[in-house]
Parts: sequence; structure tokens; C-alpha cells
Amino acid sequence: MAASLTGLTKRIAEFVSATGDAQIPESVYEHAKVALLDWYAVTIAGKDDPLVRKLTHLADQEGGNEQATLLGQGVKKTASQATLINGAASHALDYDDSLAFFLGHPSVTLFPSILALCEWRGKKGRELLTAYIIGLRAGTALGSFAGLGHYMKGWHGTSTMGHLASASACARLLGLDGGLTTHALGIAATQASGLKRVFGTMCKPFHAGKCSQAGLNSALLAAEGFTSAEDVLEGQQGFFDVLGGDKNEEVLATLGQTWDIEGLAQKYHASCHATHSPIEATRKIVEEQGLTVDQIRSITVKSSEMGLSAAHQVGATTGLEGKFSIPYCVANALLRDNTGMQAFVDEKVNDPEIQAFMKKISLVKDADKVALEADVELETTTGEVHSASSDILQEVPDLEEKKEKLRIKFEDLCRPVLGDRRTGEVRDAILSLDELEDIRVLFAS
Repeated sequence: MAASLTGLTKRIAEFVSATGDAQIPESVYEHAKVALLDWYAVTIAGKDDPLVRKLTHLADQEGGNEQATLLGQGVKKTASQATLINGAASHALDYDDSLAFFLGHPSVTLFPSILALCEWRGKKGRELLTAYIIGLRAGTALGSFAGLGHYMKGWHGTSTMGHLASASACARLLGLDGGLTTHALGIAATQASGLKRVFGTMCKPFHAGKCSQAGLNSALLAAEGFTSAEDVLEGQQGFFDVLGGDKNEEVLATLGQTWDIEGLAQKYHASCHATHSPIEATRKIVEEQGLTVDQIRSITVKSSEMGLSAAHQVGATTGLEGKFSIPYCVANALLRDNTGMQAFVDEKVNDPEIQAFMKKISLVKDADKVALEADVELETTTGEVHSASSDILQEVPDLEEKKEKLRIKFEDLCRPVLGDRRTGEVRDAILSLDELEDIRVLFAS
């Protein structure tokens, strides 16, 4: 494996440091602004989650220079602390975007670090967007090399790819050359971890903040001359040798040519993305057949090993477990038709009617499925069987439809916290971010 990956770390570093802004199409910048709109909203909505309060309390005890803002809290911490806390907040509700090639959730690994760095160092909006686009593309290339085998071993791709993506984006913002970026990648890679075993606990959103923080610190250390292995990705006992993966020359050839951002799948249900295709396929049957809940005898969900390993909670009893439970998410969608953040609280999950309906839902692993697609078979009380399929990662709206959907989501999540006036100001600032000379307007009270 090592021989087939020769020079990979330096090639990624060269892409990060040398790609010109002019190589990036304007449509890609528009997608990046929409991604920030979504990330900002889910971060504001997650700011009061118990895990965020615990991380904030720890930062209060640590103290430090006031460099970057905790979104929605009106206080500043060090850039490193703000990255950790905002990153965890943005993933706390599991309401953030996904991208198949990234093997997880890219924006929660990228925006926390580059926003903190931009606020601290007074960077322009265009610089922030470019760093995000470059970091995302580096992450998707590396995710493509790692493949599903990496994820299925138990590594949380959001965290492992996120360390490298965040380091890439921050190195770009700091203007590091190829050599220093190589070291930034090495510093980040040796810290990369994150186990899927902790899904359904506070550690999953902690991964998002921690990898973003590690990427920021890796780039800052590299800028100071801190060194690492220059073949950390491809070398013996390096990243891919240990965690699994192989170089794909076709993917490398597209660096600077394609951007993957068009495939970002934002969420319109506040739960693990592996629950979304089952929800949509089940709804499709019920709507097309005009069924009521009382007419449903059983539901069988056929999903991939990847999907079932991510949304593995069967007997969910807490709001957090409910986010990773296909039976709960499907039952809740049918009985309540409200799949937003209000659905994922302990009281709603333990509703006796919901718990009883969950017992009608069976999960089956389908070896022909590889990602988040799902088939659903629904049997009625009269013995009729209906089926439907959904693949949420392939059913991504186009840019204008996505922008409209996310405007609504942004306003729904931000208005209760920011109020109408400030919500409108932030929304407009994000959608014109490439024109902002100083992004600190996003954090003004």
C-alpha cells in the first residue's frame, strides 16, 4: 500500500496551498454560502445543549484571551476553545449536512475553525469561503481514498477526515506554503481518531468540535515551525496504512477541477442522516396509498450495513438515542409529522403510543446497499403490501431550491434566539459573504 500512495501528503498539501481562487467557479462559492447558512442555524439551535454547557463551563475554568465568539452566547473565548464549543454545538442536534465522499458531516469540522480564525485575525468573507471550499475538497479526496471500509471498521469519518479537512482549511487561511501545509496535515493526522461506538452519547458531537479544534491548532503549530512526518498519509504505519485506504489516481486528477460541494445534503429532519431515507420512503407509501396509521400492521426497512451501523438504536428511550433510531424516527414521522428538534426529547421518545408503534418496525440488512439508501415494505391490516425506495444522498435539491429550503430552516432555528431583526441581518450577511471585508459582523450583538 505504501508504494501506491507515494507522495500523497505533498500532493494534497500542494493542492491546498497553490490552488488559485480563480480556479473555483462562482457557483461553488454560492453553494458554500448556503452551507454556512445551514451550519450557522444548527449551531445557534444547539447552543444550549447540555454537552455545550459542560464544554463552556470547562472553558470558563480554563480562562484565556478573548479571540472568538461562542455563537448565540454573546461571549468570547480563545479561538481554540470557541472552535471546540461551536463545533460541538453545531453537531449536537445531528441536524447538520452530510457528504458521502467525506464519509460524514463536513461543515461541522470546517466552519468552527475557520470562523474562529477569521474573527481572530480579521479575515475577509471571500477568504473564509475559499478556505472552506479547499478544506472540503481535500476532505472528500481523502474520504474517497479511505472508502467505506474505513467507516465500517468503526472509525467516525466525520472526525478522522475532519482533522485533515480542518487543518487544510486553516493552513489555506494562514497562507502556508506547501511545505508548512504538509506539516499541518501531519500534525492533524497523528491526532485523528473518533469511534462510532460512542454514537448516541455526548461524544459524537464532541468529535466535530475536537477535530475542528485539532485542525486549527495543527495549522497554527505548523506556522510556528512545528514539524511532522512528510509522508504521514502514505507512509508505513501512517494514516492510511493504519486506518485503511488506498490512493485513487482518478480522484487526485480531479483536484482543482471538481469540487463535490454540489452533493452536500442538508437535513430537513433533526436526526442521523441514516434515518432520512427510511422516513421519506415510508411517507411516500402512506401518501400515495392514502393510508392512516391505524391501517398499518408492519413496516420493514431494508438498509445498508453502513446505515444500520450509524442508526443502530432499536429500543431508544432518550432524545439522543432517538436521533439514531430508525424505528423511532419512522414512528415519530408517521404519528406526529414533526421531525424537527422538538421531536428528540426524552418525553417524546417515551410516549407509550410511539413505543408501541416502534415494535411494528423491523430492520433488515441489505447486502446490495452501500450508503444511506433504503427500501421500505409496508403491510396493511388487510394484508396488502406496498413498497417504496429513497436515497437521500442522491435526492439533493438544486442550488435555488436548497437555498429556499435553508432560508426557512435558518429562520425557524435562529428567530427564537436572535429575534427577527438580527436573524435577517445575519442571513443577508451570509448570503453576501463574499463581499464582506470583515466577517466579524456575523458575531455582533
